[in-house]
Amino acid sequence: MIYTAIDTFYLTDEQLKNSPSRKDGIDEATETTLRIYGCDLIQESGILLRLPQAVMATGQVLFHRFYCKKSFARFNVKRVAASCVWLASKLEENPRKAKQVLIVFHRMECRRENLPIEHLDVFSKKYSELKVDLIRTERHLLKEMGFICHVEHPHKFISNYLATLETPPELRQEAWNLANDSLRTTLCVRFRSEVVACGVVYAAARRFQVPLPENPPWWKAFDAEKSGIDEVCKVLAHLYSLPKAQYIPVCKDGDSFTTSSKTKDPQAQQVPKDGVPNGAAASSDTSATKVSTAPNSDSGGSKDALIKAALDKLKESKKSDDDVKSAPVEGAVREEPPSKLKVDHRQEVGGERNRERERERDRERERERSKARDRDRGRDSDREREREKDVERDREKIKERSHRSKDKGKDSGGGHSDKSRHHSSRDRGDYHSSSYSSRDKDRHRHHPYA
Repeated sequence: MIYTAIDTFYLTDEQLKNSPSRKDGIDEATETTLRIYGCDLIQESGILLRLPQAVMATGQVLFHRFYCKKSFARFNVKRVAASCVWLASKLEENPRKAKQVLIVFHRMECRRENLPIEHLDVFSKKYSELKVDLIRTERHLLKEMGFICHVEHPHKFISNYLATLETPPELRQEAWNLANDSLRTTLCVRFRSEVVACGVVYAAARRFQVPLPENPPWWKAFDAEKSGIDEVCKVLAHLYSLPKAQYIPVCKDGDSFTTSSKTKDPQAQQVPKDGVPNGAAASSDTSATKVSTAPNSDSGGSKDALIKAALDKLKESKKSDDDVKSAPVEGAVREEPPSKLKVDHRQEVGGERNRERERERDRERERERSKARDRDRGRDSDREREREKDVERDREKIKERSHRSKDKGKDSGGGHSDKSRHHSSRDRGDYHSSSYSSRDKDRHRHHPYA
């Protein structure tokens, strides 16, 4: 007996309020908006990939579970949504290739951000980085779930509940739509699927003003509580009151599919490495101006000495500024060769990969050609064998004809000999009979009285 009821990932309201995103300084409204935005991406990508609704529902549940343990500031919403779709397609036995998922999400982002739609080159460096990040994010998903990815949706309970309550048929589609919308909220990690199904049925019945039995209460037959049903209806009402979710950049690592996560501003990276604050130069400038203005307030007798001292301090401050400016330049010069070497190394690796792919293609073509040649040779050999068989058949036919003719000749010769023998014996009998008759006549002639 195999038990699949391992859907035990449920959290309390306090745990949701103390989520990792809140600890990183993200407020409740921003977190709700990003959750809805990620679920919208999963739903839209599933439609473009022609996936069934079960895959999209599973992907949204995995999305909510992941962000209950990880922060939006550390994992990008778009990358996690793509990984959830890719993982859910494999869990629901409708797999899609990583290339298809990345191309769809890249196109969706171009449309949402009003960017020129460009085809994602499969052999580009950006695609390889996106694919590596997709696989890495999927690994994080599985690790956080403990490789327990079983999901139980409320959709399978809706039809049974409505059939039991004997409701009109128009309630079924409305309840189904509400169940799909409930996946954009945190209901899937707060309540069991039976409770969500009861809440969806109750909300659909209220919309169509269909009375449900209350004496005894109908929800007790389906193992639900009235408080849970009211909370489900409240969350759905709040969801429909919100505007359309927009992307809010809160992630520290990468932002989108159109820009690579590793291509950051090099100047922004060099400044913290060098540790040269911009405020130091500003303070030195202000101190210099203060020094230059100070002599004007002194008496005229000491003006020349003060002016010389001010000029010396200005020269020293300029030298210090030049040293400060030259320090990051030297650091940049020193840091440039490794980056160039890395780029060259990556280009060489990409070139080697392309060469290997071309070699593999040439090998496949040669194999196909050799197979075609073998097929042609096999056909020629079959034809030759058929010809040889025909020749052998003709020879056998000729031999059979010759044997038949010989047998017929033998049969004809034996018949003639038998006939000649028969005729000779008949002639002998006639001869003897004629001789006996002639002798008897002679006896009668010579002895007439005998």
